Amino acid sequence: MKILILGGKRFLGIALVEAMLKAGHTPTLFNRGITNPDLFPDVKTLIGDREKDLSAFKRRKWDAVIDTSGFLPRVVRESAKMLSNRCGTYVFISTVSVYKNFRNPDIQVNYPLAELEDPTDEDYTGASYGPLKALCEYEIQQNFKGNLIVIRPGLIVGPNDPTDRFNYWPWRVAQGGKVLSPGPPSADLQFIDVRDLANFILTLIEHNAKGVYNAVGPKNPANFGSLLVACREAAGSDASFIWADEHFLLGEKVKPWVDLPLWLPNSDPNFIGFNSINNANAVKAGLTFKPLSETVSDTLDWIKTRPPAKKLKVGLSLRKEATLIQKYEEMLEKDHLSGN
Repeated sequence: MKILILGGKRFLGIALVEAMLKAGHTPTLFNRGITNPDLFPDVKTLIGDREKDLSAFKRRKWDAVIDTSGFLPRVVRESAKMLSNRCGTYVFISTVSVYKNFRNPDIQVNYPLAELEDPTDEDYTGASYGPLKALCEYEIQQNFKGNLIVIRPGLIVGPNDPTDRFNYWPWRVAQGGKVLSPGPPSADLQFIDVRDLANFILTLIEHNAKGVYNAVGPKNPANFGSLLVACREAAGSDASFIWADEHFLLGEKVKPWVDLPLWLPNSDPNFIGFNSINNANAVKAGLTFKPLSETVSDTLDWIKTRPPAKKLKVGLSLRKEATLIQKYEEMLEKDHLSGN
């Protein structure tokens, strides 16, 4: 099949191209030629800016398009219009952040979506990311005449992840020693290996599917404890985990999701359902999962290929972490001596 990727030179795009080539498909990339310009030299790349000029699509047709770079409704609308008669299937990579809130567990694809107070506001922030993606979904529904597939991934993880949110844990555990860990270890986690996501997207295209899918995993329920144990086994390190309770962490101004990536306080009612998204229809449609150990091991191997001086974008510094661990252990010792 001939498949157009809007983007294609970072993270999910890389996994998609690799999966397509392995499956015998013919990918074409459309991007500005800025990110990883030397990657995939044998793959046809159309250079252009989707906000300004889509003329590269003229006189061309594909079996499907995968939109990995659609964030603004106005821009997505024009792509959907231009490609409506040039592709049989439009795959839009959305996000679970489109949901109105995460105050309920087992969120399914018909859960209410987030809305902007001003739908014309294009100020792209963490708060507007989900509502803007929801509007993008709407624009494609209104302007693309073929099959539409909407993928709502959770946290995407694995090799080539530029965000470092998942990467922090394999990296930190590999350093060994005492690791500050957000308790309890039984706290649920959901994420999706980027390669599983890429394979799922191709499966849907190959089967001429349509519809909306929550793409989250892993196959077996994961939690912080199982993740960190998998990290320790992959690294072969002597790491031990200091499970600090959230009251201590919040009291010390430790930022959820930033200082300790993937951590969301259990006491926050806004995130009750964030790690219990329902993926039943995706699994039924062919979503499969690599073992957690493989995702962690491959991510760690990729991290080791990066320049040693490259700093992670998120996570506590080792010095700050050590200070917090000392404070927490002193607090526990004081409580023990006082009989609390």
